[in-house]
Amino acid sequence: MVSALEASGCEILACSDEHTAPFVISFETAAGERMGIVAYAFLATRTPTKNRPEDERSFQIKYGSKADNKPHRLWSDPFGLYTTLLVGIDPKEQFFVAADPAVHNPTKFFIRLEFKDEHADAIRSTGWHAWERDRHGRGGFDEPVEVLVGGTKTRFLDLIRFERSATNLSPGDRQLLAEKPGLFRSAVDSKTGGPDEAIAQPLHPLAEELALDPNQILELIAGARRLKMAVRGWVAEEHLRSALTLIPGVTKCERLDEEGGPDLHLSYRGGRLLTIECKNVLRKRDQAQRPRIDFQRTRASKANPCSRYYAASDFDIVAGCLHAVTERWEFAYALTAELPPHQKCAGKITNNVRIDTAWIADPTLVFKRAYAKLR
Repeated sequence: MVSALEASGCEILACSDEHTAPFVISFETAAGERMGIVAYAFLATRTPTKNRPEDERSFQIKYGSKADNKPHRLWSDPFGLYTTLLVGIDPKEQFFVAADPAVHNPTKFFIRLEFKDEHADAIRSTGWHAWERDRHGRGGFDEPVEVLVGGTKTRFLDLIRFERSATNLSPGDRQLLAEKPGLFRSAVDSKTGGPDEAIAQPLHPLAEELALDPNQILELIAGARRLKMAVRGWVAEEHLRSALTLIPGVTKCERLDEEGGPDLHLSYRGGRLLTIECKNVLRKRDQAQRPRIDFQRTRASKANPCSRYYAASDFDIVAGCLHAVTERWEFAYALTAELPPHQKCAGKITNNVRIDTAWIADPTLVFKRAYAKLR
């Protein structure tokens, strides 16, 4: 990690002892920007293992002894000065694979994180690669989709910038951001650059992508009680609220701020308040080219794995935000009660939701169907 940063023109300001984990490194870029990382870094290998696929690689997330195998909370800087990394590094083949720290927080030690030869090949050939990793839990229950990001040694500084920007993003938005390096890379990360060049940009690229001016973005963040949630999730809700407010007949439309509750409620043509949940799609479509939603909560009760999944009574309408696929702030709508049921959990909705022809672009049609079911 140190040599990768130095090769990118960074000056190392401080570095923790190599025998103490996690690793803490502070540095200054060639452009004069001071940054720091807290890296939970592990050795990535390709070790043939009995009863495992031949093309599988992995790294083990482990510190200490197996006797200490208790949930461990990954450290995260509340001030954003240090960026947390959860990364496997292959020093021989000179590449890394990074997992989303938020998805693994808290984590258990002595767990394996697998990837394939094809992913290592893609990293080496392109220098930077992102992909979905399906996570299968105990009892055959699917866990939330995770997006891994890999890169060669020369892209390690890019990884730090990426993880700083991707903190708490949904999987679809994390993959979209990974595929758009211009949104998180510095324009002056070179030995010839200077601080003045870094200030020259009139508008941050993220502000252009979100289609909101910086003051609007700051107002959203300032007014959000759940500050640790992904900013992009709030932006999606704001675009949804703005779009619904403009619809003739909508007499009330407000964003809610309740932990675990629906995102918005509205009234249409004087009817009772309908609750709406905004869900971001994944970046990758299914084989039929339909957008996908990983429709489940991040956490579940150990005593009841079905608590991870939603019930039709949780909210009336789902608004699928298509931005991760179309790169436009547009939505498709469906009644929660009409979504397919979960195959193992009675009364719950499947976590593998596909936005197909049953979903409607015109929300007023869904409003009318919702009121018809309430009669």
